[in-house]
Amino acid sequence: MAQSWRMRRRSDPPPPLDPAALERLALRYVERYATTRARLAAYLARKLRERGSAGAMPDIDALVERFAELGYVDDRAFGEMRAAAMARRGLGARRVAQALRHAGIEEDDADALAPEIGERRVETALAFAKRKRIGPFARSQPDRALREKQISAMVRAGHDFAIARAIVGMEPGEDTQFLHEQMM
Repeated sequence: MAQSWRMRRRSDPPPPLDPAALERLALRYVERYATTRARLAAYLARKLRERGSAGAMPDIDALVERFAELGYVDDRAFGEMRAAAMARRGLGARRVAQALRHAGIEEDDADALAPEIGERRVETALAFAKRKRIGPFARSQPDRALREKQISAMVRAGHDFAIARAIVGMEPGEDTQFLHEQMM
C-alpha cells in the first residue's frame, strides 16, 4: 500500500553509536563542513546524547585530536578563511574576533590572526561603507540623525569609532585615499 501524507510512517529509533559509527559520523561531518575542533566535539557530543552509545562511552576528545593530526580539522585555516570572508563583507576586527571566539577557535590561533585583521581595518571599513552607501559612497549628504545611525551601524559592525566617524563625515564622492594615510 502506498503511503500518503496522512499516514504516519513508524520509524525505528536509530541504533546507539559505537566508536566506529561515531568515527563515521565525524568523517562525514568534516567532509561536508569546514569546522573547528570545538564544533566537531560539540556535534559528536550532541549525537551521543541523541542516540546513546553501545557499550563504553567513546572518547570524543581523542577522536577530535586524531582528526586534527590527520589535517581534517584545522582551526587556524578555518579562522583565516572566516576572517577573510568577514573582511570582504566589511566587518571590523571586533566582530571578527567575536565570531572566531564563537566558533571555538583557541586564543593562540585567534591572536595569530589579529595583526592581519588590524592591517586591513581601513579597507574593511570602506567595504562596509560602500555596501551600506555611507560617507563617500552615499548619494547625498545625510542629516545629523542619519549620520549618527550610520556611525552606530559601523561600530556595531566592529569598526573603531574614529574610523566610523571619519568615513561618515566624508562628502559623497570624496576620495578615500587620505584615510589610509591618516588612520595607519
